[in-house]
Amino acid sequence: MYVLVYALTILSAVVAQKEPHYVHGHDGMVHLFEWKWPDIATECEKFLGPLGFGGVQVSPLQENVIVEKRPWWERYQPISYIWHTRSGTAKQFEDMVRRCNNVDVRIYVDVVFNHMTGNHDNARGTDGSTADTFDFSYPAVPYTRSDFHSPCAITNYQDSANVRNCELSGLHDLDQSKEHVREKIVNFMNKAIDAGVAGFRVDAAKHMWPNDLKTIYSRLKNLNPAHHFDVNARPYIFQEVIDYGGEAISKYEYNSFGAVTEFRNGMEISNAFRGNNLLKWFVSWGEPWGLLPSQDALVFIDNHDTQRSNPNILTYKSSKLYKMAVAFMLAHPYGNPRIMSSFNFDAFNEGPPHDSNENTLSPIIHSDNTCGNGWVCEHRWRQIYNMVGFRNAANKTSINNWWDNGQNQIAFCRGNAGFIAINGDSYDLKQTLITCLQPGTYCDVISGNLMNNKCTGKVVTVDEDGKAYIEILKSEEDGVLAIHKLSKLK
Repeated sequence: MYVLVYALTILSAVVAQKEPHYVHGHDGMVHLFEWKWPDIATECEKFLGPLGFGGVQVSPLQENVIVEKRPWWERYQPISYIWHTRSGTAKQFEDMVRRCNNVDVRIYVDVVFNHMTGNHDNARGTDGSTADTFDFSYPAVPYTRSDFHSPCAITNYQDSANVRNCELSGLHDLDQSKEHVREKIVNFMNKAIDAGVAGFRVDAAKHMWPNDLKTIYSRLKNLNPAHHFDVNARPYIFQEVIDYGGEAISKYEYNSFGAVTEFRNGMEISNAFRGNNLLKWFVSWGEPWGLLPSQDALVFIDNHDTQRSNPNILTYKSSKLYKMAVAFMLAHPYGNPRIMSSFNFDAFNEGPPHDSNENTLSPIIHSDNTCGNGWVCEHRWRQIYNMVGFRNAANKTSINNWWDNGQNQIAFCRGNAGFIAINGDSYDLKQTLITCLQPGTYCDVISGNLMNNKCTGKVVTVDEDGKAYIEILKSEEDGVLAIHKLSKLK
């Protein structure tokens, strides 16, 4: 009996690690890539909380090596586990987590513990820590050569041992089977849990052995109830496993003990909206497409890596198609969606907007809610933040009344709470369709807002049969129309 109870306890903890712990009435995550901690706190209070966002993925917390010209990827070369980066100090981080939790927005930390830095002459970190990288010596942790796998390059993605035991892009590969290494990682993550974070994005999980990760996760504390979490709540774990198929390592090796980043989501959706597949096939979107089970999947269109390295992935640089793709992702119940919030870049290495002393600049917020000062802030585009509202309005409903024209015009309901139509064809969509909504007048949340009981964009009239005339012209700024129960005029 004891063995059975213990096994069920472990199983419940594993299932709990796939629960993001969003506050009721909130959903979806935004990655505020390279934002400073005080700016994130303000964004939670003034924008994300009031608009119903579920949480924020923040950039790596631990001290990283300083690289000449300050490329974005220096954040992924840890030199210690001290909480000091160009995003801010430990005190600022703790203040940010507290303020975001107080307005019902959860914080998820991007953690990097597959590796430390690559080789650097006179390696110095953002808190002043130094390391002899050529001797695998990181005294601020401390790590020594015995804590790392023997140096070798990843050369064969058909060999799981080569991928997991060798160095990714020359980054010194930690051996997570060593008790000393596990202890340092667990202590680092538990300190973040004490501060009130809701979970972690685990960088380069594919390059670590599943059993080592399972052991590390099992030693993490429950979430801190002082930050409005339920007692016994487990941290949400979502692991970076890039799996497009055809390699030795599979995402299915990791989804039994945590969620996994589903890269095929962005690839397939981008492919269709670019015109290389028909939108009508999305009638079966989800596991039938070779995707993870919905509760196991952290989904996104682009992330900070793919928007720089994969030209087939839609990004802010193709704004109309990108908004359409994100709208479909947010309207569909599959997976836990994460929205990318970027800074402008023209070159792969380009870091965040900064002043002449290489200090990161804060976003400027314009009167129309958009950003400036070098920041893109896709999450502040009306067509995206209003779809977060759609997702909240349609929460816990399924897809029904799917319609398509046999090509790239599609529409569907979310229960009787929401309706969306998308025109991916090169000609107009003009149809009377079932919306599943109560009769009345609704504001299209893509073209405008419901303000003072008036629509600032398109108006949609639903008749007694739940039908409405839907029009999306090819010449229009947006290829989507969406209405939901909370966008109805009184």
